[in-house]
Amino acid sequence: ECLYLALLSAVWWERNTGEMLSLPLSLSKKLKKKKQKNNKIGNNLVTFYVNLFQAPFWAYLLGAVGLFIYQSLDAIDGKQARRTNSSSPLGELFDHGCDSISTVFVVLGSCIAIRLGSNPDWLFFCCFVGLFMFYSAHWQTYVSGILRFGKIDVTEVQITIAMLLLITAYGGTGLWDYKVPLLGLELKFFAVIGILCGTALSFFNYFRVIFGGGVGKNGSTIAGTSVLSPALHIGLLITLATTIYKKSTTQLFEKHSCLYVLTFGLVNAKISQKLVVAHMTKSEICLQDSAFIGPGLLFLDQYFNSFIDEYIVLWIALFISLFDMLRYASGVCLQIAAHLHIHVFRISSHQAPEQVQVAPPLSHQNNMD
Repeated sequence: ECLYLALLSAVWWERNTGEMLSLPLSLSKKLKKKKQKNNKIGNNLVTFYVNLFQAPFWAYLLGAVGLFIYQSLDAIDGKQARRTNSSSPLGELFDHGCDSISTVFVVLGSCIAIRLGSNPDWLFFCCFVGLFMFYSAHWQTYVSGILRFGKIDVTEVQITIAMLLLITAYGGTGLWDYKVPLLGLELKFFAVIGILCGTALSFFNYFRVIFGGGVGKNGSTIAGTSVLSPALHIGLLITLATTIYKKSTTQLFEKHSCLYVLTFGLVNAKISQKLVVAHMTKSEICLQDSAFIGPGLLFLDQYFNSFIDEYIVLWIALFISLFDMLRYASGVCLQIAAHLHIHVFRISSHQAPEQVQVAPPLSHQNNMD
């Protein structure tokens, strides 16, 4: 997983060099106008811009390989834990915690690969619908007590994304701007249509379980709470992200899309980890959460007419969200490890009796450890 995150980070840094240099999105539009006035100079400038900020093919190639390795190892880690008799709640939290972080990079990497940034609304939708569906998967687990997988689920999505990365590595990102004859649609929108279909299918499967009633008393969650209780956090996240995007006077999302998605993606990772812990401990979800400090700062800055540059506040929000997520994840992992007398990254030869919790060999529990 760390390998895959590092590879997609290389893509992110390549694509965000313009942001680091504070080059606005309007630069490309100005270059196009310049091209109309002076074709030769305009072509040279556009070519220079594309060559400077285009990620190399090997970044997409290694991203695809890393994603395939990641999903393969993620699918067999539960079996490995049971084979080594090291299955524990720590493994379950660590597994899903890493998934919550990698989801942000997977979503962002796939959108970068198909040049979805040229359509900010679709970029926003695809990124945040990916985060929402990841949270919803653990939401239905909190309700039903079982992490369910459909016939077309996360593994198939990851394989599809790996194929998109391979296609981009071979043909370049410009390939997705090709318009299909007769239909007049760019190739990237066929990928978006696929995302819409997959989202609709997963949405139906998840919320059929959620609204079908939980395993708790009177159809409540595993903790005995309302099946709608997890909706507050993800609802607040989507609301803040949408409001800040649409109300920004400096086109914050359009100019700094990757920073924006990373900031809110880290918040989603934190609340998803809390949902996993709530499921493991069969406890209520605390309504107050420090994860929303970063987005809250962005919202307040806009409320007071952006008296501080939104770009600066966005960086502050990113570091606050990153620190808060790492603080929570490391703290919980260390507490579980201390309680079970085990190591986080090492399997001891003599395991404590309370550590071993071997689950029955059901197919839907392969990713639960």
